[in-house]
Amino acid sequence: MNSSTRDLPAWSATLLADLTAAPDAGTAALRLARAGVPVFPCVSLGKEPLTRRGFLDASTDASRVRNWWRRWPQANLAMPTGAPSGIVVVDVDVHASGSGFDAFESARSAGLVDGWASMVRTPSGGLHACYPSKPGVSQRCWQVPRRHVDCRADGGYVVLPPSRVTQPGGAVGEYRVVSISDHRPTSIDTAALRQFLDPARPAPSLRLLPSTAARSTPDRLATWVSTRPEGARNQGLFWAACRMVEDGHDLGASLAVLGDAARAAGLSDREAETTIRSAYRTTAPRLQRGPASGLAPMEVEGP
Repeated sequence: MNSSTRDLPAWSATLLADLTAAPDAGTAALRLARAGVPVFPCVSLGKEPLTRRGFLDASTDASRVRNWWRRWPQANLAMPTGAPSGIVVVDVDVHASGSGFDAFESARSAGLVDGWASMVRTPSGGLHACYPSKPGVSQRCWQVPRRHVDCRADGGYVVLPPSRVTQPGGAVGEYRVVSISDHRPTSIDTAALRQFLDPARPAPSLRLLPSTAARSTPDRLATWVSTRPEGARNQGLFWAACRMVEDGHDLGASLAVLGDAARAAGLSDREAETTIRSAYRTTAPRLQRGPASGLAPMEVEGP
């Protein structure tokens, strides 16, 4: 399918209706592939790809697709988002911690999410709003966790109906097409949507670090890190980890003391560990070289 003509020839109402009526994921996969939409298999009742390269293995080759589902007849169905499929998906999540429907409704009122091609109900009770991608324009994936909304575009993928997924409580839910637009779908400005959901914040107020004599204890550092607002969390954690290095604490101690505090502030385990390790890589060699290295204080708001 040529990108210059990917303003929805394949994603017709008829194809979406066929997808809805498909008796199983293998049949749906073959119908999509024959329409020029690349697909690939995921594990049964899950979202993890079965092929080695995941969405990079997605194919429109009917023979290959048929062979995948012969090999894995219970496999779920997925497709890459963005340029490969011609579809960008706004993923409205529903978790125990919150729902993205209020954020999506606010974006709808602002005129930022009109023009969808179809709506798919997800197993968690969330929503995939599907739009044609913009030919020749790079649209990246992004997440706004605090608003419970993601964008799946270039470099991402989504699981498709009639796939089924096991939820955290053990119940099995299905992906279902719940609405097909009766108007010609239009693409959306994904960058503008992200800016609306997660506006840029002003830089945090700055002041010089406390002197060595007044440096905080690990407990005080942890308390301070746990209260950092979004937009200042990584910077604050990096600063605190540097102070731990300078005070002679090893990496394990910093991961234990500051890791929990970073998670309380909203960072993921991976983000916290990466930032702390970065502080050690940056600060420890400079300390080993001694005062002549000119270790300059970072200008962030300390405890």
